[in-house]
Amino acid sequence: MSARLLALWIKESIALLRDRHGLLALFIMPTIFILVMTLALRDSFTPGARIDASYALVDLDQSTSSTALSKRLTKGASFKRVDNAGDLATARAAVLAGRLNLALVVPPGFGERLLTPGGADGKPAEPLILLLDPALSPALQLAFRNQIMAALGGVRADELTRKAGKLFGLPVAPGASNEKDWPDEIRSEAVRRDSNASLPSSVQQNVPAWLIFAMFFVVIPISSIFIIERQHGTLQRLRAMGLPFRLVLAGKLLPFFIVNQVQALLMVLVGMYLVPLFGSEALQLPTTPALLLAWWAVSAAVSLAAVAWALLIASLAKTSEQATIVGGVGNILMGAIGGIMVPKFIMPAAMQQLAALSPMAWALDAFHTVMLRHGGLTDVLPSIAQLLAFSLLSLVAAVWLNRRALAARS
Repeated sequence: MSARLLALWIKESIALLRDRHGLLALFIMPTIFILVMTLALRDSFTPGARIDASYALVDLDQSTSSTALSKRLTKGASFKRVDNAGDLATARAAVLAGRLNLALVVPPGFGERLLTPGGADGKPAEPLILLLDPALSPALQLAFRNQIMAALGGVRADELTRKAGKLFGLPVAPGASNEKDWPDEIRSEAVRRDSNASLPSSVQQNVPAWLIFAMFFVVIPISSIFIIERQHGTLQRLRAMGLPFRLVLAGKLLPFFIVNQVQALLMVLVGMYLVPLFGSEALQLPTTPALLLAWWAVSAAVSLAAVAWALLIASLAKTSEQATIVGGVGNILMGAIGGIMVPKFIMPAAMQQLAALSPMAWALDAFHTVMLRHGGLTDVLPSIAQLLAFSLLSLVAAVWLNRRALAARS
């Protein structure tokens, strides 16, 4: 049994090395994914990073309060501030022409009615007007509105403090204005199982995601080799030699498992050494042996799930084209609902529940547990168990499909 299995492993290794296109898909494609997506989403995971969306302020009030609002918005907003637009018509024209993404119009009387919107006459105050490009993302529109509300709340709080000081005779520094340079009173810390509280960068988020996606694309070379062997009669000859189909599948597991582990190593090296050359931060792996063991255990479980899934697709498809389409579309769907392409935290609640059905989501949760939360092997065991169960079910289904095909031909 062992000699036959070793011969099968050697045969699969030779066939894999001859499939240059499949190897390119396994190694070149994920490298490009990691570089492109890490750089594209770099600022999405960086607190306080500047957003490439421009805005201008139209101050029709010219009061101390409107100036304080402008200063607070400039200090706190992540959006790109340009020169004041002048008047309402100019701001509208700039947004319409695409020179501006947003324009905030401060109406006359803003300062007078800052604390008393009804004023002495009881008439409602004019609202702040936010002019926006309809093509701008709704998420960015909401983010800018929230920053306006935060700046407005700060200006009101400063004005209340100033008036309370005068009312109760508290000392006020000469030349004090509504805008105070408060120190940063909030410090962000990542909650982990060790003492490292630094926040993760985009590469920490993206490398595990695209590594999983790349591992599952082992379906392309496996299905190609498998279907060619079926068409050339290799599988029939192996069956005539008394080799059970489960042993044939086992002969394909180890070579492609090793390929997946080489993929994982390559993607880690890309994150550590190549991504920093393009201006992003370097990938940081856990440093303790226990965490490295947990990381490899997750990688091994993902490899088994990916190879078993590929063998199931290869057993199901009749041609290489069918395998490529079914496997590729299946991978894209699992990645789309599993948080690979779109982070789960921005999905609707129903989609987040659907993500729990994707093996890629289980793998991503496990990698994040180790790399971001610094969890150990016991913390990732539930995800590993799910991946191993998926692997077993896929292999059982592949054997059943082969037996059914044999029964249909006999």
